[in-house]
Amino acid sequence: MVSRRELHVKVAAVGGTFDLLHKGHRELLETAFEIGDKVVVGLSDDNFVKKLHKPHRVENYATRELELREYLEKRGFLSRAEILPLSDRYGPSINNGEIEALVVSKRSEAVTSKINELRRSKGLKPLEIISIDMVLAQDTVPISTTRIRRGRIDREGTVLR
Repeated sequence: MVSRRELHVKVAAVGGTFDLLHKGHRELLETAFEIGDKVVVGLSDDNFVKKLHKPHRVENYATRELELREYLEKRGFLSRAEILPLSDRYGPSINNGEIEALVVSKRSEAVTSKINELRRSKGLKPLEIISIDMVLAQDTVPISTTRIRRGRIDREGTVLR
């Protein structure tokens, strides 16, 4: 793994459910756009979300995509983004030879070795992995959509109760 300050690539990738886009999601996205000229953003499709068995309801794909697009537009990133539906944990990262780096949270870091193993088996160069720390809420517990949906914190990590 390399530091994001040391890396610049033509194409980076990041993926997630991005339900109730929060400060942690924004950190992932910002990092991807910081290191990549273009960023492939994998957005979990509705069928994949069901397989994830989230402990809360999740907005549908169209709603999550709209919020993601609005955020990327506001930040000036949309013209550099390609948003694709994710139907599994790997998405285009195992087949797309243009992708050079993958941005993940510490929580998702474990899947990266499998991604690179699958890439190698297809004759593709392994991805540079940028793993970012979980963004902590005011109470020093990681920000998550689950905590937001349960009314414990807001999208910025401020404790509500």
